Amino acid sequence: MHEEKVKRLATMKKSAEGGGGDERVEAQHSKGKLTARERIALLLDEGTFVEIDKYVTHRGDDPTVQKFYGDGAVTGFGTVGGRQIFVFAYDFTVLGGSLGEMTSKKITKVMDHAAKVGCPIVGIIDSGGARIQEGVNSLDGYGDIFFRNTMASGVIPQITASIGPCAGGAVYSPAMTDFVVMVENIGQMFVTGPEVVKEVLSQEVSFEELGGARAHGSKSGVAHFVVKNEYDCFDKIKKLLSFLPQNNTEEPPMAEATDDANRVDPGLINKMPENPYQQYDIKEIITSIIDNGDFFEVHELFAENVIVGFARMGGRTVGIVANQPAFLAGALDINSSSKAARFIRFCDSFNIPIVTLVDTPGYLPGTEQEHNGIIRHGSKLLFAYCEATVPKITCIVGKAYGGAYIAMGSKNLRSDVNYAWPNAEIAVLGPEAAVTIINRKELKNASNAAARNETKKKLAKEYRDKFANPYLAAERGIIDVVIDPMETRPMIIRALEALANKKEARPWKKHGNINL
Repeated sequence: MHEEKVKRLATMKKSAEGGGGDERVEAQHSKGKLTARERIALLLDEGTFVEIDKYVTHRGDDPTVQKFYGDGAVTGFGTVGGRQIFVFAYDFTVLGGSLGEMTSKKITKVMDHAAKVGCPIVGIIDSGGARIQEGVNSLDGYGDIFFRNTMASGVIPQITASIGPCAGGAVYSPAMTDFVVMVENIGQMFVTGPEVVKEVLSQEVSFEELGGARAHGSKSGVAHFVVKNEYDCFDKIKKLLSFLPQNNTEEPPMAEATDDANRVDPGLINKMPENPYQQYDIKEIITSIIDNGDFFEVHELFAENVIVGFARMGGRTVGIVANQPAFLAGALDINSSSKAARFIRFCDSFNIPIVTLVDTPGYLPGTEQEHNGIIRHGSKLLFAYCEATVPKITCIVGKAYGGAYIAMGSKNLRSDVNYAWPNAEIAVLGPEAAVTIINRKELKNASNAAARNETKKKLAKEYRDKFANPYLAAERGIIDVVIDPMETRPMIIRALEALANKKEARPWKKHGNINL
């Protein structure tokens, strides 16, 4: 009697783990895609996955919709690097991974568990969208997921792996998570597909052009990471998790410090060109000062004029924010302001100190920026720095002009420790622009164009020597220390150690009203 029941369980288990059947599994593999269970196995430590709701089926009465164990999603928990996470993966082999009432109940159950336990949740997306046959029940399911995305925001890390289609209202759940990893030529997200675009706007566009990984990685900014294949995707997620705490009440994990905290780089200043307006790659400075040069960049393809990402300094996780003079001269614009602001707010939510490297000529000018809302979007960066209560350390390595100087982690925004290199230029305007205004009459009265240019060059040098330097700011305590560039790494690490137990109160409020 008991043996028969155990055999029945084994049969049900085999059926559930077979997904939509051998034919559909083969079709999934023929597209170069793994199954839901294969993906979970890649993500989790071997042998740690515990599946829940394996035998759930849909409750619909439409005879054309076949019932499968699992009902289009695999859910459960396990460990990554020995640390607990919850996971759900849409199973495209079962009803196209469509979301019905019971599918959503499975997903929201693990989301609730993750929030109560206080550990990250990873969602693996490969879905045909709402299950049309279930009507409003399917839509209700998405609403329940969106609500839990919102409640978990800033409480536990939420990560999405986009490894298949995701269309319509379903796209808003990935957008509400903290990080989205998209696989090239497989992951696709769009509110309306190419057919609708063609019908409504008479525009021909492919799935990849409209909502592929490259489009969302470089243009919309929806994708934080673009990877070549599913194996790279899960490697990326594992590394990302290694930098993060389990929840907002914990500190990020400390790693063994294998790089000397007192290491100096005498050649660091040589990475800066003599001409302050010449392009260079700020990543060379970043990799020099962090542990073992290991920089985990976020949003690499989007708004490349600002760099954000995770690293370790003295074994401690830090969030790096830096202007990138190699793109748009490091000027701030709409996309870079939004990119940096969102990253700063994530770091602040999860107790990750923020290290800012500054070299910017200001905000990008022009009617396109003004009309598209640089004032509104630029204010997000100010808001994010002001709001953050984690340790904030800023180092000005080059130009810091005008409003962009204030926005990039200045003392006025309650940065804790502000360093500057001796070549730093802190001013309301760049010298050339400043003398054009201050010495307008003198330049106008010059005898000819050559004399005017020579006079302007001379005045700009005088302005740079007198005003565009870090020492006036240091005299007023706005810059705490003017440091030798080669000591940047040890000086930042000492500041991080000094600020490790920082506590900063803020006035009580329900929430701020950031200018979205």
